[in-house]
Amino acid sequence: MKRRGVRGPFPGVRLVSIVALAGALLAGCTSAASDERSTDQGSDTSQTTAPPEPVSLSLSIAEGAQNVEPGQPITANATNGKITEASLVGAHGTVVKGGLTPDGTSWQSAEPLGYGKTYTLTAKATGQDGKPATATSTFTTVTPAQTVSVSMNVQDGQTVGVGMPLIFTFSDDITDKAAAEKALRITTQPQTEGAFHWFSDDQATWRPKEYWQPGTTVSVDAGIYGRNLGDGTYGAEDKAANLTIGDKLVAIADGATHRMKVYVNDQEVRTMPISMGKPSSPTPNGTYTVMSEHNGYTMDSSTYGVAVDSSQGYRLWVEYAVRLSYSGIFYHSAPWSVGYQGNTNTSHGCINLSTENAAWLMETSKPGDVVTVQNAGEQVLEPTDGWSVWQLSWEQWIAGSEE
Repeated sequence: MKRRGVRGPFPGVRLVSIVALAGALLAGCTSAASDERSTDQGSDTSQTTAPPEPVSLSLSIAEGAQNVEPGQPITANATNGKITEASLVGAHGTVVKGGLTPDGTSWQSAEPLGYGKTYTLTAKATGQDGKPATATSTFTTVTPAQTVSVSMNVQDGQTVGVGMPLIFTFSDDITDKAAAEKALRITTQPQTEGAFHWFSDDQATWRPKEYWQPGTTVSVDAGIYGRNLGDGTYGAEDKAANLTIGDKLVAIADGATHRMKVYVNDQEVRTMPISMGKPSSPTPNGTYTVMSEHNGYTMDSSTYGVAVDSSQGYRLWVEYAVRLSYSGIFYHSAPWSVGYQGNTNTSHGCINLSTENAAWLMETSKPGDVVTVQNAGEQVLEPTDGWSVWQLSWEQWIAGSEE
């Protein structure tokens, strides 16, 4: 773009001034950068590093503690360092097993302690600063007012049915039921929702929300030893068992059709004629769980309060018998009633089968399998009669839990 207006008499001077100004600007930029570099070079670029810290040791039991529960783990933990040595030793030199975590920051006992015993926990560690530290604690475990044992309705290595409840029966009443439930651990694969129910003060029963899934593995750990179960009562010893849930077997006995249908994994595999309880002694309607199996069993009415020599009494030996309730309901072989099986209910409450069918069913079934009785009269199975936990809805079931 051309510039119009008055010309100066010395055009060359104007050019020199512009060049000089550009040079001054350039020199100014260079100077500033140079000053900045000079400032940077003159600054302190060193970083502040925190000094290494001394180790801090903490013990789970305070010095002089009394009435320590012997079932709980005893621990030592190190912060800003690692444990180099730890021990838990009884007053008479008994060394308690224990071990360090892989990172060396924690030590934990690996076995329960004795009741009414004195122990000393010692831990040594080295801090980040390289300096050692030591912590000790001498304490005494509780002496129980009384101890209780526990028994379970399952055995290690057992394969059970999809209806199997896990029943824990204590040798005395439990006042702190919540503590007992925490001590009774059920681990399943796959994970299975379930809960406890207390039918009495000395018995806790765990069942899944729905029938077990076949193939589920179950680990039962009644870890009551050293646990305070209320009012100075402690567990005497632990119990444990590993189980497998077998095929789903459900038998439906119908008092109207006088037939029992057997389903394995939801497929009908057999239909058998039966004779159930006569009108004067009907078989209670409801869902039973197989409790025990017997080759050779004497059916005796006196076991549930009916004298053998009364008009309703009996004492009979049978070849195959499977218990379904505490009150004496079995399915069993009954060759004497084969003529009635399939058309008339004539038993004292049991489910009568031919010898062949009873043998087949007992061979096929297992504890924990499910037997449902329907259309057998007005009487209803009580949930406390045997392992009849499926008589309660889930809402009714969890209402009896302390969780």
